[in-house]
Amino acid sequence: MSRLHQSRIADFQEVLGEPTVALTKLRELCFSGIPFDGGLRCLCWKILLNYLPLEKALWSSLLKKQRDLYSQFLKEMIIQPGIAKANLGVSREDVTLEDHPLNPNPDSRWNTYFKDNEVLLQIDKDVRRLYPDMAFFQRPTDYPCLLILDPQNEFETLRRRVEQTTLKSQTVARNRSGVTNVSSGSPLKTTSSSLSEYEVLPNGCEAHWEVVERILFIYAKLNPGIAYVQGMNEIVGPLYYTFATDPNSEWKEHAEADTFFCFTNLMAEIRDNFIKSLDDSQCGITYKMEKVYSTLKEKDVELYLKLQEQNIKPQFFAFRWLTLLLSQEFLLPDVIRIWDSLFADDKRFDFLLLVCCAMLTLIRDQLLEGDFTLNMRLLQDYPISDVHLILKKAKELQDSK
Repeated sequence: MSRLHQSRIADFQEVLGEPTVALTKLRELCFSGIPFDGGLRCLCWKILLNYLPLEKALWSSLLKKQRDLYSQFLKEMIIQPGIAKANLGVSREDVTLEDHPLNPNPDSRWNTYFKDNEVLLQIDKDVRRLYPDMAFFQRPTDYPCLLILDPQNEFETLRRRVEQTTLKSQTVARNRSGVTNVSSGSPLKTTSSSLSEYEVLPNGCEAHWEVVERILFIYAKLNPGIAYVQGMNEIVGPLYYTFATDPNSEWKEHAEADTFFCFTNLMAEIRDNFIKSLDDSQCGITYKMEKVYSTLKEKDVELYLKLQEQNIKPQFFAFRWLTLLLSQEFLLPDVIRIWDSLFADDKRFDFLLLVCCAMLTLIRDQLLEGDFTLNMRLLQDYPISDVHLILKKAKELQDSK
């Protein structure tokens, strides 16, 4: 380990060793990248995302409270509906006239159950594809959720809900197309291939993507105004990966609950990007995309005019860059490094606009020479993979204000 690296770790340990963490100092340190060693990054992110308070004496009671609360969410939103559904199959007399699966009343528990299933299927499709170039999300977690995997449980888990809903919709789709016999390959066979390219792990094990699915499902249930929007999986992925690979096992064990609360806090800051009706408001995504161009105009008017002249609108590329905090543009370790700086930004994501500008100015020569098609390709599949270069350039833009 280099001497510089050791002295950086010592700087972090010093700030985090105080009874009250000095936030300004911590932000400055984190902005230049957080060492992975000793779980420093996980701890800093939890502070920067307002999950952990600055007074260290409050940490253990707060963590206990939040983790208990998360268990409560699991019981209410996954286990109880699952028990209700299972009981229904066992004893028919439980089905009251007021509440049965065909009850059209919007307050019916069943109505909610079926609506939830639509959300769940969308989440399921997205989380299975998380970082396909990395094996991590397909691997089993060392800390599966025992509440749910208890072999005594007869209730319907999210995994079973997905399997059954997919099965039903496949059978129905076939029947509608006039094919009444579903015997051309049993529905089970087709489900397993279309459900995922990946095998679901055996009972008693849970893949990391299943944990992410649960986090997103509970978030959707608790935030009906926004529920689940495609892309949220790309925001929760790096958070969960960071917490679930924490070298410190007491933290790692609670990666699911901690990720949930950090994700919720982060979404509270960026959720406006996901809400269509806010697109043109000051806080919406359109406003932010325009801001990327107005900043570019200040910093590099020639490049700005070129993109304008080719009618390359910021929606074509900056929408994804901004909404997903660049998580789709780089490899996961690089995304995590960019997020160190983004989370440390006290103006909350103003720095992201500068990173986007830096990305444009670093390929200005290619953009100035390219035609519309070539430039669109450059912007949608960004060619530079050195994030340190990009962050350095963004910092220069920030300092030149």
